[in-house]
Amino acid sequence: MENTMATKAEPRRKTRSEFSHSKIARDLGTAIVTGRSEPGAILPGEVELAAQFGVSRSVVREAMRALATRGLIESKPKIGTRVLPREHWHLLDPVVLQWMFDAAPSPKFVKSLFELRMIVEPAAAELAARKKTGRHLASMGHALEEMARHTLHTSEGQMADQAFHAAILEASDNELLVNLSASIGAAVRWTTYFKFRSDKKPRDPIEEHRALFDAIAQGDGEAAREAAMSLIGIAERETEAALQDEV
Repeated sequence: MENTMATKAEPRRKTRSEFSHSKIARDLGTAIVTGRSEPGAILPGEVELAAQFGVSRSVVREAMRALATRGLIESKPKIGTRVLPREHWHLLDPVVLQWMFDAAPSPKFVKSLFELRMIVEPAAAELAARKKTGRHLASMGHALEEMARHTLHTSEGQMADQAFHAAILEASDNELLVNLSASIGAAVRWTTYFKFRSDKKPRDPIEEHRALFDAIAQGDGEAAREAAMSLIGIAERETEAALQDEV
């Protein structure tokens, strides 16, 4: 009898050209967001970049398209490819956030990022305490277990931390907050990555995460808000300390 059950598709592996264009976009994007390529600067042309990176012009075009879609550059005939002013950048794009923290973001940007988190996440935690379902609690609980098992010193633990915060936004049952989950999750992940790569490793805040989970599980909105604010405050102080170490 023919087996008609669907099998889970294997994840598609990236081709060599996809890895190449991602690396080129990352190198150029990091140079832009860290100020090495200043707004108004004209980037090298396709031919020059293709020779520099040892790839085809089509790979370079794909990399430039990735930068353009994030508001970092624009290309015009007879002018070339120009770095756009900062106000055009999609600063909450998860990839742009990664590029920011690949080097060291400005203190002003870090302050703005944590101000945003302090506005969004405590409110989401309070809503999650009222609206969460068993599925949401299971997602948070699993992420918490993975964080405890791997610790935030590892990439696995950092990804679990990102999943934990994303699950809280999802549990808010507010589609606009849920729409911010990719950006907030990326902010969580890359600030954590940044502070744990410094020589002075911060304390792993697993107990603060457990306190937030417990407040949501118990349906205590006020306690969930306070726990989220406390957790974000700790992360902000540690990120600012790591930033000082980079100077």
